[in-house]
Amino acid sequence: PARYFDTKTTEPISFFLSGLEELLSWQPNSNDEFNVSAVPLAKRQPPLSSRRPRTLVCHDMRGGYLEDRFIQGSATRNPYVFYHWRYIDIFVYFSHHTVTIPPVVWTNAAHRNSVPVLGTFITEWTDGEKLCEAFLAGGEEAYGAVAEQLARIAQHFRFDGWLVNIENTLSAAAVGNLPFFLRDLTARVHSAVPGGLVIWYDSVLKDGTLKWQNELNDQNRIFFDACDGLFTNYNWKEEQLERTQRLAGPRQDDIYVGVDVFARGDVIGGGFDTDKSLRLIRQYGLSAAIFAPGWVYEHLGKENFLQNENRFWGLLAEYLPTHSVCTLPLTTSFSLGMGTSTFLDGKDEESGPWYDLSAQDIQPLYPEQQGTLSTSCCLQDAWCGGSSLQLQGTIPPGEERVAVRLFSLQIPAPPKLFLTLLYKLEGPQPDDITVALEVTTWDSGICLEGNPTSLPEPNGRYHPRFLPAPPPSLAKLLAACHRGSHGWTSRCYELELQDCSLRDLSVIVSHQQPSPQETSFTCLLGEVRVLDTASVAASPPQVHGVTASQLWWQ
Repeated sequence: PARYFDTKTTEPISFFLSGLEELLSWQPNSNDEFNVSAVPLAKRQPPLSSRRPRTLVCHDMRGGYLEDRFIQGSATRNPYVFYHWRYIDIFVYFSHHTVTIPPVVWTNAAHRNSVPVLGTFITEWTDGEKLCEAFLAGGEEAYGAVAEQLARIAQHFRFDGWLVNIENTLSAAAVGNLPFFLRDLTARVHSAVPGGLVIWYDSVLKDGTLKWQNELNDQNRIFFDACDGLFTNYNWKEEQLERTQRLAGPRQDDIYVGVDVFARGDVIGGGFDTDKSLRLIRQYGLSAAIFAPGWVYEHLGKENFLQNENRFWGLLAEYLPTHSVCTLPLTTSFSLGMGTSTFLDGKDEESGPWYDLSAQDIQPLYPEQQGTLSTSCCLQDAWCGGSSLQLQGTIPPGEERVAVRLFSLQIPAPPKLFLTLLYKLEGPQPDDITVALEVTTWDSGICLEGNPTSLPEPNGRYHPRFLPAPPPSLAKLLAACHRGSHGWTSRCYELELQDCSLRDLSVIVSHQQPSPQETSFTCLLGEVRVLDTASVAASPPQVHGVTASQLWWQ
């Protein structure tokens, strides 16, 4: 069927629903199993519900369902990818179809990086009026059926809720039932999806007229009170932020102030000036909704996309609270879910472009350019997947080392940690440059390294012990310790900690003797792993009852 499979290639594709009839008649079906997210939402610290300003990204690109609709990937050259997940809290996939079910590749990539994903339920123009009249004016049974279907769809495809966008005028009967519909939908989503969310877009007013307010006020507050948040329109001024903050009271984090990166209409700042809008929003302690950051790709072009993307998010980073990894194992090859080649164990196995966001790895922090240090994605060489992480910088004169923070962590440390690192130094480098991992712990009087006789380091920095060979119990799994090849160097480490909590994972580039000149380096990181030794030594669960279906021989 064309809804589920691409007519040209027969490959499974992600899809949307059009109109009320398609929504109400939707039933789970064996053809849509490809579309169910296979990656549970990873835990994060602090949790999404904590009281601090959040960042929502609303992805709207040329109508949606582009190459990202191919569930098993495609051979797309220079595709759009998003990878600054550490800096955002919620991802919305937006299109103008009535029911936008997020393509599963986005849900998989976001969940792996602890970010929940919302679909969009939208009505607009005269068709939207008719649709709303049919389900909202019809009373509890009619709007309850729509709420029930939307909650079931989110539960079935394993995404996390809905942005509700009613962009048409409503009759008195329809608008009278709208707050009840929102309450009902929110309750059903909360019960069907752990951590589920329903967010209302600032559009219709309580009297049914369509008039964007660019703020929370008495005209739209009734809808905010009925769900998890309000996403405001984009043409606000500072005094509206002030009024919104006052009216929202303790729920100011649930106001997502809209920022259109394309800067359409009368706005404070978009494009590379988006930071001006964010600075004001954060001054009032409000959350932000960044709309269409694909501007970087659409407006500036595909050619230098990764460079421009790092610049765009780097300018915003000081206004974006990050979230920490809080579970082990932590393993990543830094793949973006795209590439110009496919690498395995450092070898270019297959040349040619590919794009599959489901194959994107956990993404690190991409620190804004700190003086002479930059972090970027390298597609020309990788250990595994399509890309590696390139660190470029200089060790200042007289200094021994520079540190690059890859991940912030909030993990109670197991008694024994096992860490692995694969790296490659590029170009002419001094012989004495070394690359190593460093773990820091949260300050606490009781945290000790190794046997209790060693005193804790004053600033809680631990350099894991370099292991020439892994302990026998791990030897089989960690044949990896000797597996550097194709110019890649492999390092394995062990760290014993008592009563500690892990805080940061960094890479240290150093040389033995400080030099009077500055020392430049370029280093590719191919893979980093932080493992709990006890769980690695345990044998993995057996796989039972494998079935294969939907086979198509070519």
